[in-house]
This record gives sequence, structure tokens and C-alpha cells, in this order.
Amino acid sequence: MTTNSLRIAPANTADFRLLARKRLPQQLFDYIDGGSYQEITLANNLNAFSQLSLRQKILRDVSHIDLSYTLFDNKLNMPLILGPVGLAGCYAQRGEQQALKAANKHNIPFCLSTVGICSIEELQAQTNQEFWFQLYVIKDRSYALNLLKRAKQAGCKTLILTVDLPVLASRYRDVRNGLSASEASSTLLGKLKRGLDIATHPSWLWDVAIKGKPLTFGNLTDAVPNANSLDDFKGWVDNQFDASMTWQDLDWIRDNWSGNLIIKGILDSEDAKEAVRLGADAIVVSNHGGRQLDSASATLDILPEIAKTVNQQCKIIVDGGIRSGLDVVKALALGADTCMLGRAWAYALAANGEKGVNQLLNIFENEMRVAMALTGVTKVSDISKDIIVKK
Repeated sequence: MTTNSLRIAPANTADFRLLARKRLPQQLFDYIDGGSYQEITLANNLNAFSQLSLRQKILRDVSHIDLSYTLFDNKLNMPLILGPVGLAGCYAQRGEQQALKAANKHNIPFCLSTVGICSIEELQAQTNQEFWFQLYVIKDRSYALNLLKRAKQAGCKTLILTVDLPVLASRYRDVRNGLSASEASSTLLGKLKRGLDIATHPSWLWDVAIKGKPLTFGNLTDAVPNANSLDDFKGWVDNQFDASMTWQDLDWIRDNWSGNLIIKGILDSEDAKEAVRLGADAIVVSNHGGRQLDSASATLDILPEIAKTVNQQCKIIVDGGIRSGLDVVKALALGADTCMLGRAWAYALAANGEKGVNQLLNIFENEMRVAMALTGVTKVSDISKDIIVKK
């Protein structure tokens, strides 16, 4: 990486990634950037988009491109969602607030993670804008119901239920950096390395670690009332992954949530059918961004099969490897109704806060317009597999 590469005016997601890498302590950058084990699934997600070609069509009237899309009776400016990203408030000062403001400016949804730094109530109080909430399948059912109640009271109308964490996969970068508990990270040398990592990033230290306090999981303070740091929450969170949960156990969600329900973590057609049976309004075709099952299929590769199975019985959202507006168009062509961003907006937030996320969304919008114009499509609803070149 050259010095000049770090002084760029960001033109795409890759540029925001470079800027985020410079600004963040290594342990936080790797938490955003990394995947599980050998990171094969992470690479699969990216490669699937790069190997798919678009069919160029010329001399069509493409003078009026309409990116709008209606989801759950809400007209969005474009078919994009800022998906739930844990620890976002560690990437920029009160990062979830900043990301929500950018999403609202572009009239697209923002979803708050259960393990976000900002709480449900903080977002409601500080922004006074509607947002979505994401919930993990956790053992403490009473606390899960408490979170649902708080989300309802804050005006959340859409819930994303993440179901692909019955166990937590190991992320080797986090182990090496000491972000995951390990024998090496608990030694004096390990603690010194982590401290040096933070101290050598003074801009982040002042803006986020000091001015952005408290850096705790805002939604979980009642569950761990004596917690003062993220490490204090770790034991409770790690103990909440429920390996015994089945589809039959999820009926309680519909009994306690009357709003829109999205099931996130679908990579199999039979599971897609079960989500429809449960009454899901949408599913997210997702492998958790390559952070859970390594060697899993790329989400783009499995998308057409799941779209065929669902057959418009619910909306289909896809995430994983989406780094440009062209990627969005490709995903829509293969059967997605809309796309969910994770790493892309996290990079932009870390690089330049709300302004960075705004810049990123402008870039995606422009890329979508060009991709649609040069494939002869003027409306999102007209994007189909016909614009994909069959290999």
C-alpha cells in the first residue's frame, strides 16, 4: 500500500476500505474485513459477482432511469438496505446514529444490530427517524421479548431475525489480534500489543474511543448491568447462542411481533420454504458475509434456486459480496428484490462517518444508473435474467 493510495478521494468501495484500514486500529479493521477460518466463503461471495457478465444493449431510450422500489408499502429511492453491522459505533463516533442519518437522507432502510453500540432508545431520541431492528435467536427468551417490546415502542415496524448463529465460528484474524479471547491475548504481551494498536491511531482514539463513549452494547445494558466495556458483555453474549433452536421453536416470534418479519441466514431451498411457512414477509439469502460456515456457497450462486422455490411468496433480499451498484443490478437480475449492504457501508462509515456513507450511496446510485442504461433497462422492476450473459 503506497502513501498516495491513502490520500485518495474515494471513488468506490475499495477506496473506502483503504481509508478505513488506515484510520482504524488493526483489530477493528480486521473485525470488519475478515471472515471465518480460511475465508473461502468470503472470497466466494466476491468472486461470484466478478464472474458474472452483463449484456450490453444499445440505442434504447434510457433518458429516464427510475431506481425507486417499493418494499413493505414504503417507496425507497433505490433497492438497497443498510444491514445490521455489529460494533458500528466503534468505527465512527456513535456510528449507528451517523449511518441512520445517511440512510434517511437517501430514503433507504437502516437496521440496528442487537450488538450495536447505540441502543434502540438512543437512535429513537437522537434521530427521530424510523429504523429496523435485528434480533439474534438467543436462549434468554424473556430478554428477547424485552428487546422486541423496546423496538415496538421506538416505532420499529420491521424485524430481522438472524438464524445462522447456533454456534459461533472462529475468525482467525480476531484470534490473532486479541479481539477474540485466547491465551495469547490475555498475556501482558498480548494486552500491550492491543494497547499499542490503539495508541498508534490517535485520530480514532480521540474521536471514537474518547468522545464516542460509552463503547458498550447499548441494547444489552439491562442484561449485563455492571458492564463497563465490550469485554464485560462477551461472556453473556457467547452464552446466548442457542444450538437447540429449531424452526418449530420460532413460532413465538410471530406470536410476539406483528410487524414485518425478515428471516436472515437462508442458503437452502428447504429452509426458504420453512421461512415462508413461518409467515416471513422476506428472507435474506445470506452466509453471514463469510463469517460463519466456511466453504459455503456464494449467496449469488444460490440465489436463483431460492428465488424459484419461493416463487414470490415473500420478498427476497440478498447480501454478501456486494461492493457496487453493478453488483446490485446483477443480484436483481438473478431474482433478488433488493440488496443489503454490510461491509461496504461499514468501510465508508469508518473512513468518514455519515459523510462517507452518503458518498458511498451516491456512488452506488450512479453505478446502478449506468448499469441499467447500458443494459437497456429503465426501471428496477424490468431488471431480469435477460441482461445476464449466459456462459
